[in-house]
Amino acid sequence: MTDPLDLYAPLDEPKPFGDDLWVVDGPVIRMRYGPFKLPFTTRMTVVRLEDGRLWVHSPIRLNETLRSAIDNLGEVAFLVAPNRLHWVYLHHWQLAYPEAQVHAAPGVERHANRGRFRVDEKLGHTPPAGWGDEIGQVLVPGGFMTEAVFFHFASDTVILTDLIENFEAEKIHGSFLRKVMRVGGVVHPHGSTPRDLRLTFLSKRDEVKVAVSRILDWQPKRIVLAHGRLIDADAPQALRAGLAWAGAD
Repeated sequence: MTDPLDLYAPLDEPKPFGDDLWVVDGPVIRMRYGPFKLPFTTRMTVVRLEDGRLWVHSPIRLNETLRSAIDNLGEVAFLVAPNRLHWVYLHHWQLAYPEAQVHAAPGVERHANRGRFRVDEKLGHTPPAGWGDEIGQVLVPGGFMTEAVFFHFASDTVILTDLIENFEAEKIHGSFLRKVMRVGGVVHPHGSTPRDLRLTFLSKRDEVKVAVSRILDWQPKRIVLAHGRLIDADAPQALRAGLAWAGAD
């Protein structure tokens, strides 16, 4: 049976994407969308801070291959759950790295309260002291979820999760799935916030506009996305186009 999406091989291997910044691609997961379960590729980001410790964003499936590769980069100090959809593997990472601090976007704690994992600190508009001098952050608030967006100063990289998705048409198998992705507005080169997700931000339109303006002000050289093709050219333009629905200046 053909996989619904081509993966970004090699998997479970840190791939450099900037100074002291790596992306790691993982397997496909399926998320419920009405009566369907839609496939999504998975990707996490690793930043090595100036003191050698690691900041891990949106941890993916952990296996021995990935754990060995991560340990070769440094000590895992921070695990980051950037929105309420990206926490599934936190429990496994906490078991492997019990000393790491877990920082989570608002809404993630409801899953922690069910005993699946612990949250040490809720993310806000101001980054914690542990990484604030090296990684900026902004919360984009919505009715369904709030996403924490990050900017790694040393590599001029914006780190997004679901605010922009950028699936490549040639990697999508099946006409139905391809049509769903196109209707959703998440197909490269026009990757954007999924249209259904945009609606959930309408209740906080003014706050979202301010948050997106701050993100655009970063003027990044590259953009990491959790789903789809990475952006390493014309990043400010891609960011502005993908978030144009917010009406930010």
